[in-house]
Amino acid sequence: MKPFATNRDLLKTPALIKISAVILATAAFFYLGKHLSDDGYKQLVFFSSSENSIPEVSISPNSNKTFNLSSIIPPNHTDIETAQPIPSPVTATEASPPPPPPPIPSPPPPATIRTFGVLDANGVMSDDFEVGEVEEDEAIEEEESGNKTEIVQLRNDGVSKPRVRVKKFAMCRESMREYIPCLDNADAIKKLRSTERGEKFERHCPVKGRGLNCLVPPPKGYRQPIPWPRSRDEVWFSNVPHTRLVEDKGGQNWISRDPRDKSKFKFPGGGTQFIHGADEYLDQISKMVSVITFGKRIRVALDVGCGVASFGAYLLSRNVLTMSVAPKDVHENQIQFALERGVPAMAAAFATRRLLYPSQAFDLIHCSRCRINWTRDDGILLLEINRMLRAGGFFAWAAQPVYKHEAALEEQWTEMLNLTTSLCWKLVKKEGYIAIWQKPLNNNCYLSREAGTKPPLCDESDDPDNVWYTNLKPCISRIPENGSGGSVPSWPARLHTPPDRLQTITFDSYIARKELFKAESRFWNEIVGGYIRALKWRKMKLRNVLDMRAGFGGFAAALNDHKLDCWVLSVVPISGPNTLPVIYDRGLLGVMHDWCEPFDTYPRTYDFLHASGLFSVERKRCEMSTILLEMDRILRPGGRAYIRETIDVMDEIQEITKAMGWRTSLRDTSEGPHSSYRILTCEKRLPRA
Repeated sequence: MKPFATNRDLLKTPALIKISAVILATAAFFYLGKHLSDDGYKQLVFFSSSENSIPEVSISPNSNKTFNLSSIIPPNHTDIETAQPIPSPVTATEASPPPPPPPIPSPPPPATIRTFGVLDANGVMSDDFEVGEVEEDEAIEEEESGNKTEIVQLRNDGVSKPRVRVKKFAMCRESMREYIPCLDNADAIKKLRSTERGEKFERHCPVKGRGLNCLVPPPKGYRQPIPWPRSRDEVWFSNVPHTRLVEDKGGQNWISRDPRDKSKFKFPGGGTQFIHGADEYLDQISKMVSVITFGKRIRVALDVGCGVASFGAYLLSRNVLTMSVAPKDVHENQIQFALERGVPAMAAAFATRRLLYPSQAFDLIHCSRCRINWTRDDGILLLEINRMLRAGGFFAWAAQPVYKHEAALEEQWTEMLNLTTSLCWKLVKKEGYIAIWQKPLNNNCYLSREAGTKPPLCDESDDPDNVWYTNLKPCISRIPENGSGGSVPSWPARLHTPPDRLQTITFDSYIARKELFKAESRFWNEIVGGYIRALKWRKMKLRNVLDMRAGFGGFAAALNDHKLDCWVLSVVPISGPNTLPVIYDRGLLGVMHDWCEPFDTYPRTYDFLHASGLFSVERKRCEMSTILLEMDRILRPGGRAYIRETIDVMDEIQEITKAMGWRTSLRDTSEGPHSSYRILTCEKRLPRA
């Protein structure tokens, strides 16, 4: 009986129950399907049989009958489509059989298949593929550059459109080796109505689409620049082969060329007004005004009419960053020499437009024989100095009217005194060659002046930080009532202290701005730390660095924190929020720029270019090749560029950099291989002769 009990238990197991249920369900469906198949109108195909199937075409029940149609068709009736009489109808039995249909022509042979894909017959990606045509207006002219091109497809602004992929960019003509597109536009300069105020030294950019489309060549014999700090005192002659400054300024201790070693220029560290050297000159300024403490209260300076920038070069050793500016005039290579030395500099002119720096940017502004008439046009140029000078900041003027007692020069000094008094500047010291004024900390003095006093205060609606192609204004820029901009901590505390002007920046976030500021600093500090460890940045010759989309200046701050011996120019694109005031309040250098236009610097002036998220933003406004060709122009041979971008634009960037002859490597970010960003590390190679 025991085995019987075991079999009964087996029947109760869940598995057997499930199997039984499946068998019963299958039988039920089979029965229903067979039953329904007997009904021809509800036939199930699975159960249908050919024996009882309904024919595809039913036979009409009237097929054997005849009809007299003449009784229902009126006589002389015509066809409404052909307008021909319809013949009398006949019965179905009298009708002749219809003519056979005409034979169906054979189909034409298939056309030759054109391949538009990038996969070959084996499914392997290939560069050898045929492409479609584009409209004539989409093609890029290549007559001057001789670039080899082919048409491929790209997505720009989310819309598919044809573009030209350049296989290789050609070299520009030799005469363009020091070409600055917006400052050397001879055609635009010829069309100017007037040049008496220096208009020809301002930006006059080529028409969009007619910019640089070739690679600017280096001079013959170009060599890797002498590394800092040696470059402060000497540079290779072959890199800046111009002797005009030596001929004009050799006796003023600016620059010299050793007749025994003609391969180098030497910089003794002097200037027109400090022939005994820049260090002694800086000591004199510190002694004249005790609160001018270089590297503490004075952190960011502007040197106007800088010469070869010895003033700024020697301030670097005192922890002061100086932006050295001069126009591209008869001494057109001043800025080129400054940048070859490794000193911050830009080509700029005091003419009719605001300079590209924010209000209250500089703690000290210096002019030593800068050949600028500050009192012309009711002092409009000195009003521009006042706009850029920080509240409580200093203006140092070293010029002949300060110390010479000739009638004409004394008249100029009197005019300068009257103008500075109307600006509420205080003359704090006049000694030897130098006079030093201080700007007030607030608007009280301006508001207490007599009615009608000139120059007037600017309207409250005027934005003193609006500088892109903005004309000079004959008014005094107001100081913020809350004191922001004037009350910044001393260096180095100001580098990581969220400034008051952070709250005035217009961007999407209206809360937690200090947290965003600190988060950006932490982010770049970690990223740069990773670069130093993994990519051996300390072995790279970093000196002149350009951050092309700077935000709050976190990248520049990180380089400073990691003690890399370089300076950084932080660029704020016009396509984003104007964060320049924050950058200067941190004690850093910056400038506003539109990357759809060329930059105001000489070719081969930066060792390192950093672009994070730039192309994914600017491609909505201009071609990426425009920006990359400009990067090639300003990057030194042997220099590097790091491009941090989204995956969807990286392919095109790689194509263009390859066409420029750069050596590139695509890397994952610290977020890993699944991040939507990649880093393209690039090196510009010295072109072969």
